[in-house]
Amino acid sequence: MPEGVEESSRVQLCGAFAVEFSGRRIDHTLPGRQGRLLFAYLVLSRLRPVSRSTLVDALWGDDQPADTGGALNALISKTRAVVGGQVLRGRSELILALPEPAHVDVEVALAMLHAAESAVAVGAWQRAWSPARSALSVAQRTFLPETEAPWAEAWRRRLTDVRSRALECYAKTCLELGSTELPGAERAARELVDLAPFRESGHLLLMRALAASGNAAEALAAYERLRVMLRDELGADPSEAVQEAYIQLLG
Repeated sequence: MPEGVEESSRVQLCGAFAVEFSGRRIDHTLPGRQGRLLFAYLVLSRLRPVSRSTLVDALWGDDQPADTGGALNALISKTRAVVGGQVLRGRSELILALPEPAHVDVEVALAMLHAAESAVAVGAWQRAWSPARSALSVAQRTFLPETEAPWAEAWRRRLTDVRSRALECYAKTCLELGSTELPGAERAARELVDLAPFRESGHLLLMRALAASGNAAEALAAYERLRVMLRDELGADPSEAVQEAYIQLLG
C-alpha cells in the first residue's frame, strides 16, 4: 500500500457494482460476472465461514458445470489474486475479511434505517432526517441487477422492505419539520403508495402531506382512491386512523 494511504474498503452492491480498497477501484479486475457474484456473496457473509458447497449453489444453482470443484477452485484463485490472501482466506471454507473501516452499502442501509426509526420513535425529527435519506439512497437502487439467483432475490425483497420503511420515516419526518420539507413529505408518501399500495400508512401520510400544503381536496381524493381500492380488492374499509383523518379533513 502506498505510504500515507489508510487501509479501508468500500463496496457497492446496489446499482453499479463497485469495490474500492484504500482508494483504489478493483471491481474491474475481478474475474468476470462469476467473480463479482462470488465476492458479493462473501461480502454479505463476511467474517463468517462459507462452505464450498454453499458457494457452488450460490454461483451456479441447478446449472452447475461438469467439474464444479475445478471451476470453483479457478474462480477462488483468480479472485484471491485480485483482493489478496489476507482478505480472501481459507480453503475448505472461505472467509472474506474486508480492510477496515469497511463501508458496505447494504449494511449502511440497514444501520441507517435502524437509526431513523429509533429517532422517529422518540420524535427526534432533526436526527431522523439524514439517516432516512441515507437508507433510501441505497434501497432505491437495484441489488445486483446482473443476477436472478434466489439469494439475490431474497436480498431484493429485504431491501424493498427497507425502502418502504425508510420512505415512511422520511415522510413522517418531513411532515413534522414542515415548511420547506413538506414537498419532500408528499414525494416520499406518493412513492410509498406506489411501492406498497396496501400499506395504509403511506396513504395516510399522503393525505396529511397534501392537507399540510393546503391541498385539502387532493387529500380527500387520496382517501377516496384508497377506499375504492380496499373495497374492490379486499372487501375492506380503511383503518380507523385513516377514517379519522378523513373526518378531520371534512371538518
